[in-house]
Amino acid sequence: MILFQCDYNEGAHPRVMEKLMETNLEQTVGYGEDEHCAHAAELIRKACGNESLAVHFLVGGTQANMTVIAAALRPHQGVIAAQTGHINCHETGAVESTGHKVLALPHKDGKISAAQVERLCREHREDASFEHTVQPKMVYISNPTEYGTLYTAKELEELSAACRRNGLYLFLDGARLGYGLAAADNELDLPFIASCCDVFYIGGTKVGALFGEAVVMSNDELKRDFRYFIKQKGGMLAKGRLLGVQFEALMEDGLYLEISRRADRLADKLREAFVRCGFPMLVESRTNQIFPVMPDAVLKELSGRYGFSWQERVDDTHSAVRFCTSWATREENVDRLIADLEKMGPIR
Repeated sequence: MILFQCDYNEGAHPRVMEKLMETNLEQTVGYGEDEHCAHAAELIRKACGNESLAVHFLVGGTQANMTVIAAALRPHQGVIAAQTGHINCHETGAVESTGHKVLALPHKDGKISAAQVERLCREHREDASFEHTVQPKMVYISNPTEYGTLYTAKELEELSAACRRNGLYLFLDGARLGYGLAAADNELDLPFIASCCDVFYIGGTKVGALFGEAVVMSNDELKRDFRYFIKQKGGMLAKGRLLGVQFEALMEDGLYLEISRRADRLADKLREAFVRCGFPMLVESRTNQIFPVMPDAVLKELSGRYGFSWQERVDDTHSAVRFCTSWATREENVDRLIADLEKMGPIR
């Protein structure tokens, strides 16, 4: 069985493992206060072009989302997200477990707009009973989205401006940020993201690390006391240097973008083959997630040899599924899948 259902099937990039082995017997202080975390944070600040950023390392995406949102919001406040947003659909109510409601909005290929945020805030303010409803205080987006799509520079800038006009924080989930930054149609870079967002994170778990996300904060209000929240939410790893070491390896010599570009290239190759064989895409994206629409009979045949994720029902006989490439995907496995698709021919 060849697995394409997610981008964290394998362990870590060899250079990450080498760095972990090289430093394995070093003695350092704990809880992320070691020199490796300090150096990794400095590399991230340099890549973002902003020395004032606060950088914190957490173990995983759900933990990062829950901790950031709980730290930012007061008890009566909620977070705006797309209906398909990870915090709304894939985290078992982690945000709600901290006492904060997710205010879900309709999406367009996984994205929400500044106009939607403005409308929701206006409706809340103009409601005569506004104090009886949850106050919006943060906007959560993912880039890439759950559909592998990307925000344009204009869309992110407009969302940032809408948040600032309405007194909201803008939080970008970057669990797959590398695959977004490396995509052929990407318009964003780390300095631009850091200038638009109050907080975002650089994902490691899905982009070459064994585990770990680097939370980056520009807003001074959010920086204050954040380590208290990390500890309270169970995110302060005693051997915190393991996170710093991994991000040192990823951020040195352009490795993070190098391995992301490779994953995107293989996804492009696979995407072109699906379309050539008569299987259209549910959404257009150039990142490492692709969503072909296929007959159920074909999916049943493929499922005996390949792992992939079901996405949604399209009609009575067709479903959209997700195939993911990653930093570790083998080109020969992509070629094998393409060969099997081509044997099937154009099937409707």
